[in-house]
Amino acid sequence: MQFLQSSLVELITQTSTNLPPDVRAAMAATGIAEKPHTQASQALNIIFSNIDMAVDDSGPICQDTGMPTFYVHTPVGVNQILVKKAIRAAVAEATKLGKLRPNSVDSLTGTNSGDNLGPGTPVIHFEQWEHDEIEVKLVLKGGGCENKNIQYSLPATLEHLGRADRTIEGVRKCILHAVWQAQGQGCAPGSLGVCIGSDRAHGYDVAKEQLFRTLDDVNPDPALAELEARVMKEANELGVGAMGFGGRVSLIGCKIAAANRLPASFFVSVAYSCWAFRRLGVRLDARNGAITNWLYRDPARALERMTKSEGFPLTGREVVLTAPVTEEAVRALKVGDVVLVTGEMYTGRDAVHAYLMKNPPPVDLNGSVLYHCGPVMMQKDGKWTVKAAGPTTSIREEPYQAHVIKSYGVRVVIGKGGMGAKTSGALKDFGAVYLNAIGGAAQYYARTVKEVLGVNLMDLGIPEAMWNLRVEGFPAIVTMDAHGNSLHADVEKATAEELSHLQPA
Repeated sequence: MQFLQSSLVELITQTSTNLPPDVRAAMAATGIAEKPHTQASQALNIIFSNIDMAVDDSGPICQDTGMPTFYVHTPVGVNQILVKKAIRAAVAEATKLGKLRPNSVDSLTGTNSGDNLGPGTPVIHFEQWEHDEIEVKLVLKGGGCENKNIQYSLPATLEHLGRADRTIEGVRKCILHAVWQAQGQGCAPGSLGVCIGSDRAHGYDVAKEQLFRTLDDVNPDPALAELEARVMKEANELGVGAMGFGGRVSLIGCKIAAANRLPASFFVSVAYSCWAFRRLGVRLDARNGAITNWLYRDPARALERMTKSEGFPLTGREVVLTAPVTEEAVRALKVGDVVLVTGEMYTGRDAVHAYLMKNPPPVDLNGSVLYHCGPVMMQKDGKWTVKAAGPTTSIREEPYQAHVIKSYGVRVVIGKGGMGAKTSGALKDFGAVYLNAIGGAAQYYARTVKEVLGVNLMDLGIPEAMWNLRVEGFPAIVTMDAHGNSLHADVEKATAEELSHLQPA
């Protein structure tokens, strides 16, 4: 098995940096379907550029490389203990190389292991089969979309849809509700894996396994094929759109399986995957671990670029915000404005916000730009560089954000998916603004970082530390302004109305 570990490192690298052809095709179709010159089309333009950049630089498409989850088939007689050791070693090596972000955190202490290894990580599923090759499939599903997974226990009453019974119609309502509740927090347009039935735990597992189906396949069960097609049609009539900005495409895939259940239980389990739909697989020689074949892609086939030009097309109407930012500059902004941020910014995620609730900041945040981001960082000769730096889901900071704005004078908050009423009130009361960066666009935003100026709170771990970055031309869209307006609230309300108008079969 002399090639096993290197083969697995290559699988991890390609999964993290290179979207498979079926996902590329679905996203390209999204670009064609979307109305030009809208916020959704602007988001898609950055997404397409990011996909190309990730391949060019062999960098993570999205900085949140999720919980590495492997599905392994081995021939009878292959030592699965050896394969497991090789997978763990490959995960640690890929993390060291910057292809995976260190995401394994001790649930009791909050300590990051630094190498993606720990109790329960990575996740590895083994099954024997009667073939003479080893098959390894990998999915990297980030925390933002993982948090939008949802499970329903039927019968149930759903917001805007009413009663959902233990029928295909009830299942349909659940799936459409799952699309609606994700909004921009799941980095739409998304893809769903669904399990009808089973128990609570295994239902989620079966749902995630559905994400290994190609987006263009047809379910062999006619009833499920019909349901998949109808969900795709109706979900894309809701108007969630790319990044939850409103638009014509909210879903690029829906794959459904049915599993037997207990008489007393009827679960519908939904695994939501973002547009950065990272899953690949390989077949390996069982004697030496060398790659014999790739699944989902043909390495000999040249990749078609997603966009013909790099970067964000400027119109001349963009507003340049230079940090430190004044209250006057913020009050002049309104929802829908495109902003280019230049100057210093600080990253701050869950741990930083929790810290700031009890402690003063280690830096002066007056007039600052605070970026909800857990970057992938590499250090060489004592110098840090940013390898991936897209936004994380902001709603997790809702319990803290108003206090941080009020107490420390933060003027600009950047993240994705929007925030709630408490933050909106603080933006209005204290003169601050929320900018929505494009989720998953980790390579695009990494290129706007010109220098890492320093780091604080490093004991929280690389993703959670407070990085001081100097950026130029960092693009984002005002989605919550200092006047009480919120694009997120508007889209949620409009899509709720569309959801309530959907007719039963």
